[in-house]
Amino acid sequence: MISKRVKLQIGAFVLIALVGITYVGATYAGLDRLVSSRGYTTIARFRDSGGIFTNAEVTYRGLPIGRVGPLRLTPEGVDVSLEIEDSAPKIPADTDAVVTNRSAVGEQYVDLRPRSDGGPHLGEGSVITSDRTSIPVPPEDLLANLDRTVRSIPIGSLQTVVTELDLAFTGLNGPLGTLLDTSHAYTRHATDHLPQTLDLISSGRQVLETQREQGAEIASFSRDLHLFAGQLRASDPDLRRVIVAAPDVAEQISGLLRETGPQLGGLFSNLLTTANVYRTRLDGVEQLLVTYPSLAQGTKTTVPGDGRARFGLVLNSFDPFVCTRGYQSTHQRAGTDLAEVPANLQAHCAEPPGSPINVRGSQHESPR
Repeated sequence: MISKRVKLQIGAFVLIALVGITYVGATYAGLDRLVSSRGYTTIARFRDSGGIFTNAEVTYRGLPIGRVGPLRLTPEGVDVSLEIEDSAPKIPADTDAVVTNRSAVGEQYVDLRPRSDGGPHLGEGSVITSDRTSIPVPPEDLLANLDRTVRSIPIGSLQTVVTELDLAFTGLNGPLGTLLDTSHAYTRHATDHLPQTLDLISSGRQVLETQREQGAEIASFSRDLHLFAGQLRASDPDLRRVIVAAPDVAEQISGLLRETGPQLGGLFSNLLTTANVYRTRLDGVEQLLVTYPSLAQGTKTTVPGDGRARFGLVLNSFDPFVCTRGYQSTHQRAGTDLAEVPANLQAHCAEPPGSPINVRGSQHESPR
């Protein structure tokens, strides 16, 4: 006959076993969901299951917040029920659901990755659409792509690459170890300064986005730079001559600047005024430059150097009449009037081009 003490021990053991089984079932197996409802359920729509299964873990920012509920096949893919615990933080509705692997051997789970921190938030019946869900690359696709990649590489070239890699890394154990240690220190410092690192990554994304938007302009600049480099290559002999002659030219310019001093600036300023005057009279200046050589040549014939001048003079005064239109504002003065009077700068020949009057001013010279 079992004694009372043994009965109490057996009862205590059974009670402890029931409590332990209940705790393990509620905490790790989720058996409490069969008898009570906690939290809320959100639907994530995937194009493929990606290996996810019921009772798989659901995480948010790396922390477990629930379990995967039933999976339902749909014409567009698979609807995965995400049973979120009531103790989970508020999850923004603008969130991506990603099926990922905890290790190389599998153990899939759903990771919720928010795009923003503000509301609205997920709740009972919320749906994460398929454009915000993703699954890992299937192993068969990975192996098939790897096989195609390997087959696309010529065996001889692959052997060359392997041989060169062996030559490149042979005897570099020390430097490679230093590189790995430095990378570890760099990662540790980046983790210690996580806000600054995240800000750098965010700014880098903006820079890359700007580069993408300006892709056409960058490509055009690269083409122009290529053309410029080609022109430099074609002009290499001329550039070499310029470089050889440049020191002498620079020395002459330096000597000119030293000899003239600040007066050279005044000269250029005055030449600018003269250039503005000649700009409106380019046709007349051109005619002067064309006629002057003939005139200079004729001077030697007119004055041969024997003390005599040989030339004929025919006057045709007032044929045609001189231009007077436009000079009406200029008043006549007696020759004995010595008072200072400002010059009439508005006086000019106002006859239109083609007038039978002797139109004055080189600005009226007909272009050739």
